[in-house]
Amino acid sequence: MKAARLRRVAARVGALFASLFIALTMAFALGRLSGDPTANILGPTAPPEQREALRQQLGLDRPLLTQYFDYITGVFTGNLGESLQFYQANTTLIFDRVPYTLQLVAAGMAIAIIIGVPLGVLAATREGTWWDRAASTVALLGQSIPVFWLGMMLVVLFAVKLGWLPAGQSGTPRHLILPSLTMSLYPMAHIARLTRASMSEALAEPFIDSARARGISRTRVVWRHAFKNALMPVLTIVVLQTGILLSGAVAVEYVYSWPGLGQLALQAIQFRDFPLVQAIVVFGAVVFVLLNLLVDVIHSVVDPRVR
Repeated sequence: MKAARLRRVAARVGALFASLFIALTMAFALGRLSGDPTANILGPTAPPEQREALRQQLGLDRPLLTQYFDYITGVFTGNLGESLQFYQANTTLIFDRVPYTLQLVAAGMAIAIIIGVPLGVLAATREGTWWDRAASTVALLGQSIPVFWLGMMLVVLFAVKLGWLPAGQSGTPRHLILPSLTMSLYPMAHIARLTRASMSEALAEPFIDSARARGISRTRVVWRHAFKNALMPVLTIVVLQTGILLSGAVAVEYVYSWPGLGQLALQAIQFRDFPLVQAIVVFGAVVFVLLNLLVDVIHSVVDPRVR
């Protein structure tokens, strides 16, 4: 039994490292395919010999395999290089921006959970009623509306027309309201739909009929018995959506000029700052791999069958 468990753990860890390695390789390839950064650094009128000298200084004249080996070595030793645009260590730039993105992701996920979970439970317990149809419509709209369009509409309504909230930037809790609302819509729709599906399956189980036959109150049956058994898929989607938001906040941060990691990634792409782009991709890949590992840990803690 222990040997089989160790094999499963080793296989899972190996799969996570394989995913990380593929992500690192794709980051390197896309960075090299994005174009020559010397044109942005020196300008389009720089003479060819000056651009070639800069290429040699940056190590871009070396064979690709050599560059790739140095890149992988740097990743596993914690050296993510230096930005071509900001002339600072990429790790410093990333860790300066990460708190802003974490703040935005935490607020967005909190709103998504607070609204999405009760909405899914309400739809499951009133299946076939107008509550169910309304919740399904809200979830469908949440998955269909483009994030950047929603952000601009919220800015027009609450910042331009009504003047209640700031249109962008950061600094006070009021600046966080519109970006976090925009960020929360997509994961809220996923959470609501999965909660409804999981709760519908749990409410159809025989132990729910048994609990009702014993005279247990409806609220206790729903939240203590059914929701407890439907919790695992919801926890899984919450953790995975957190990783997706953390690595995909570019549109929201661009609309609201939020100084987070997504804004930094956009600046790096526009400047063809491939060392910084690679570093941001590495950071996002590591975070996503760790979140997947966290999902496995949560499974083993919550579900004794996994243990």
